[in-house]
Amino acid sequence: MKKALSVAALALTAALALTACAGGPRIIVYNWGEYFDEELNAAFTKETGVKVVYRTFDTNEILYASMKSGGVAYDVIIPSDYMVGLLIEEDMLQPLDKGKLSNYGDVMEMYRDLEYDPGGRYSVPYMTGSVGIIYNTTKVTKPVESWDILWDPDYEGQIIIFDNSRDALGIALKKLGYSFNTTSENELREALAALIEQKPLLQAKMMDQIFDKLTSGAAAIGTYYAGDFIEMRKDNPDLAFVWPKEGTNVFVDAFCIPKNAKNPDGAHMYIDYMCRAESGLANVDVTGYSTPLQSVYEQLDEDWLEDGISYPEGGILQYGEVFKSLPKATRELYDRLWTDYNAAS
Repeated sequence: MKKALSVAALALTAALALTACAGGPRIIVYNWGEYFDEELNAAFTKETGVKVVYRTFDTNEILYASMKSGGVAYDVIIPSDYMVGLLIEEDMLQPLDKGKLSNYGDVMEMYRDLEYDPGGRYSVPYMTGSVGIIYNTTKVTKPVESWDILWDPDYEGQIIIFDNSRDALGIALKKLGYSFNTTSENELREALAALIEQKPLLQAKMMDQIFDKLTSGAAAIGTYYAGDFIEMRKDNPDLAFVWPKEGTNVFVDAFCIPKNAKNPDGAHMYIDYMCRAESGLANVDVTGYSTPLQSVYEQLDEDWLEDGISYPEGGILQYGEVFKSLPKATRELYDRLWTDYNAAS
């Protein structure tokens, strides 16, 4: 059933309609690829008259670089937890007006006051998830329990890793027994050395392209997100997923409004629309990720709740380590190390 618009939302719709003489109101939304039921954008426009210009990025670092360049003034962005913290730190987000978010009360309590955004002043959780190893059970015959499997020469040419510095170096850090959030240059350089050692074994480093590689059987094993594994498994039931014993990354991706947004009222309407139960259900169905919305969780099929991956007992955040926003000097070190890694033979 579709919820009725709140009085505040109706008033906001009317206010936005006043700008229609300039070609109609619009918002620019910047989200991850393969991470949204895009039919919802058309439904939102039909209901509100606000056109959605929808663009996608591959990594948090690409989002950050785009925002820093100032070339586009986005109205809604969906960064991950640590990037939300960095954008708050650099005064690049505007506080949300909770009075315009009638569905915010549906956000589960465990996701409302997280370290990256105390009190939830700047963000509304969109999806949660975790990182793990996805592998083809017909090709990988050894036990998959540790990140070490990604350094196993028996799978040379069949391994895929993340094409971004935070995830790739993070996996090497965990393999070595270190925190994802270390600021130690020595530990990070050890992680770089481990990635360079692994490099001859790789088929590729990539992001969403891993869907085709793993579902088609063109690669045997890779690192990616649990939600994407849920979708990949629909196309290839031979795929399996594991959280390595050394630990893994768990995360929250969240709606935010940049400080330079041109249509913050439309942005609030969009976020509130996406927090409706029917919108949340549609996005879960398309993406496979885990919802932070109570009403959506209560309507999920038993299959979603019983796999132990999407909704582990007690909530996913207790099953790994959350990336934190790192000091500027450490972020700059990551950039240098990633450049060195890409240049290494």
